[in-house]
Amino acid sequence: MTTEFPPAFARQYESHLKHLKLKGLQPKTIDAYSRAIRRLGGYFDYRIDALSEAQLTEYFSDLIGTHSWSAVKLDLYGLKFFTQHVLKQPWAMPDLIKAPKTQRLPDIVTVAEAQQLFSATRVLSYRVFYFTLYSLGLRLGEGLALKVGDIDAARGRVQVRDAKGNRDRLVPLPQATLVMLRRFWQTHRHPELLFPNRHGGLRGARSATSPLDRGGVQKTLRQVAAD
Repeated sequence: MTTEFPPAFARQYESHLKHLKLKGLQPKTIDAYSRAIRRLGGYFDYRIDALSEAQLTEYFSDLIGTHSWSAVKLDLYGLKFFTQHVLKQPWAMPDLIKAPKTQRLPDIVTVAEAQQLFSATRVLSYRVFYFTLYSLGLRLGEGLALKVGDIDAARGRVQVRDAKGNRDRLVPLPQATLVMLRRFWQTHRHPELLFPNRHGGLRGARSATSPLDRGGVQKTLRQVAAD
């Protein structure tokens, strides 16, 4: 990828990636901060080592017209990291962006509504996955990362690894969830992954090297909910 960039920017970008990894940041954060620098580079003709406040004000004003406040803040944090760790300069614009304060309550489905969603999900792997997330109270990424060895049937609990804040946690394992997971595992018998991807179909699931696709899981649930 860096071969597409001018040499000077390519060196800075490679240094940015190395510092991101060395700081032990989560993969999603690394992706966001690296994307921020690529986007900034494209906007400023790949010369971003001496940007003024006026230039950044123009950039972020344009960005908020096409992206969410979350994306804008991530670009700002990515630039801050780049400035401090790659350019070795102090960050002098802490108040450049201030997102409006919002407080929204999440949409919580009832047990009956959840049962409707499960029943309407025709693909077995997705149906079991949604039920597992709901019954264990897991985030999407936590569910995708579940391994066979994380299920402690004897103690009735599940170990959730690398949860929010890089922390592991234990959650109770309902008997109904255990029964469903055991039946589901019999269909693919993957030695490690609890929810192997479906790229190779049922026959290829046993040798899959990655879990279910995040985008496919989200798209399917949106379609089931709409239906």
